[in-house]
Order: sequence, then C-alpha cells, then structure tokens
Amino acid sequence: MFLIDRTTNRIKRLEKKKFSEFGFSERCHLQEWLANEPMAFGEDLLIIQKEFDGFSDTNERLDLLALDKNGGLVVIENKLDDSGRDVVWQALKYASYCSTLKKEQIVGIFQSYLDKCCGGGDAQKNLCDFLEVSELTEVVMNSGNNQRLILVAAQFRKEVTSTVLWLLSHSIKLQCFKATPYALGDELFLQIEQIIPTPEAAEFMIGINEKEAAEKATESELKTRHRIRLDFWTKALESLRASKTDLYNNISPSKDHWLSAGSGVSRCPYNLIFGNSMIRVELQIDWGTKTENKYMFDNLLDHKGSIEAIFGHELTWDRLEDRVSCYIRYGKTVEGDNKENWPEMIDWLVSHIIKLEAAFKKPLAEAYSAMKKAGLEFSTSKFSEEPDGHEMFSVPV
Repeated sequence: MFLIDRTTNRIKRLEKKKFSEFGFSERCHLQEWLANEPMAFGEDLLIIQKEFDGFSDTNERLDLLALDKNGGLVVIENKLDDSGRDVVWQALKYASYCSTLKKEQIVGIFQSYLDKCCGGGDAQKNLCDFLEVSELTEVVMNSGNNQRLILVAAQFRKEVTSTVLWLLSHSIKLQCFKATPYALGDELFLQIEQIIPTPEAAEFMIGINEKEAAEKATESELKTRHRIRLDFWTKALESLRASKTDLYNNISPSKDHWLSAGSGVSRCPYNLIFGNSMIRVELQIDWGTKTENKYMFDNLLDHKGSIEAIFGHELTWDRLEDRVSCYIRYGKTVEGDNKENWPEMIDWLVSHIIKLEAAFKKPLAEAYSAMKKAGLEFSTSKFSEEPDGHEMFSVPV
C-alpha cells in the first residue's frame, strides 16, 4: 500500500506491521479505536456497551455491543494479530445470550455505557436520534434471532473462515474485517477491510435483505398505525396544498411518522413529524460527511438570532456531536391518536413549516455556498480513500 505525496508527485510505500510490534493490545487499543469510530465498518453503528458481561450464570463478556440502523444488535469480537480458533464459537455464544435482551434492557445497557464511558447522556433520546424515530415505541429492537456478528483480526485462520462461510450459507449474519496497521516513519495508519463476505457478495446479500424488508413492509402496511398515518398525512397534504407554501405539492401521503420536502439544498430536507404525543417541524442537515454537516450547522447557528426572529420562536439546535446528521427543530405536545385534534395539529404544522422555510431559505443557501467556498464539499477530512475503496484511518500514538 502506498501514500500519495502531492507535493513531490510521488508515492511512498507504507510498511505493513503487526500490532504486537507497537505493544498495542486488543482491549486498550483496537477496541477503543473501533468504539470511537464504528464507521470503520462501513456503516453507521451505535456502540451501546464495551466489555458487556450482563449475562446470567456466566462471567463471559463480549468486546463491543452495537445497534444498527434497523434496531438490530451487533456483537463485535476483536482479536489482534491472529483470530484464534475459537472466535466464531465465542461470537455465537454471545449472540445467543443477547437474543433474549428486551428493549428496556437495551436502553438500560446503553444508559450504563453513557454514564460510565461518555460522561452521561439520555439513552432514550440518543437511541431515538440514531434510529430517526420520534419515540422508541415506533421501532422494534433486537427482533427475533436476527443478531449480527462482526469479527475483527489481522489474520483469520482457515478453520475460522471455513466456519464463517458455512454459517453464511445458513443465513447467519456474519462479517469478517481484516485490521492491518501500516507505518510511514513515525506516522501510523490502520486499514479496515471487509474480507467475508466479499463486497460483491455483500451487495447481493443486501439486495436480498432489502427485498425481504420491502415484502414485510408491504404485509404490515394495513396495520392500524400505518393506516392512521396515511389518513393523517392525506388530510395534512390537502391543507398544505391549499396554503401559500408549495413545498409539499408533489409529495404523496406516507405510512411513516415523517414527511419530507426539499429545501433547495440537496439532502437538507424540511421534515414534518407526527407522533402519538408530539408534532414537530424541523430542518435536517445530512449533506455529506460529518465535517460538512457540522460546518453548515455552525454557519446557521451563527445566525441564530435573526433566524429565530423570523421564525417567531426559539428553536432546538441539535448538533448531535456523535452523529453524522444535524437537526434544527420546533415541536409541540399533542394527543396524536385523537382524531378530533387533527385539524388543530395540521393547522399548526402548516403555519410553522411556512415559518421555518421563510426563516431558513436564505441562510441555508448562504451556508451551503460558504461550505463550497471553504473547499469542504466532498472533503476527505474524515478518511482518505484508497483506489480500491479501502478506508485508511490515522491512529494517534
């Protein structure tokens, strides 16, 4: 592997190393790196516990416990230079232990992690933000026996890869990531590469999973909650189209708890939120990388006074330090299941989305323009991507 030196227009070879050469340990180093940068796995995972030992009748503990965007638990087992022979058996045991965890237990586990490792925080709010739901009642967590397994090591033994491939053929959700340290002088780099399933096979499997998810969504569309939302959004869209805003003129009713419309800046939509106990209007900033989104958010925050003056109320500014997206929100407590309240709720949403658009239309365009001028668009500040698609993370020493 090589590092591109733009100054000299040359490439420099990165020297492949072993973790043991630097005295790195599984718990103090590799585990900490992955816990603080779970995007190394190529997806947005939420770490909810380290060294989890909350199992009955056993003192065993798993390395990292995470949650994916579908509300599924992900068991992560880390090894250093060699996977060992028993890593698959360990991970399978932990997955079986975790399969019984209920939603309230998961919230408690995450709250304990926040208090112990992150200086505190509200587990329920962080979970709602991560899962992009207004209330945890809106999502199923740790469904059935669908727990996922991730194995990390510098080298995988043949008996491990053979077992993993056999389990994959039996629909066990398992991934192997090869972690390789590199050095260039005193600077260290870490490559995280998924080797099983291969990217091509993973893409095919993702397609199958999406098909199954779509089929399940279709089957559940007639459930009461979906019918209520479709009915509510149908009525809300009638009022929106009769109002002076054209944001939602080409939007169809949805069975989801949100309804999005373009703001004029790509991937920065205006959202209407409808929940059992609250309604909300919000601007979502999800343009690109975390760096770009935080830059745009901070630019808007600099104009907080004038924006809120136009909007007419104090907004909630959620920078969400550990998330990619940011939100600027304003909500109201309601009894959403009572249809008698719907006319008043819809009037509130219509009037406040009009105010939100008026308050942000110019500042949002200016923030996006400022980001481009600052050279942040399509930035690689988070990681540099090799030509083969592998991600190279800098490791502080």
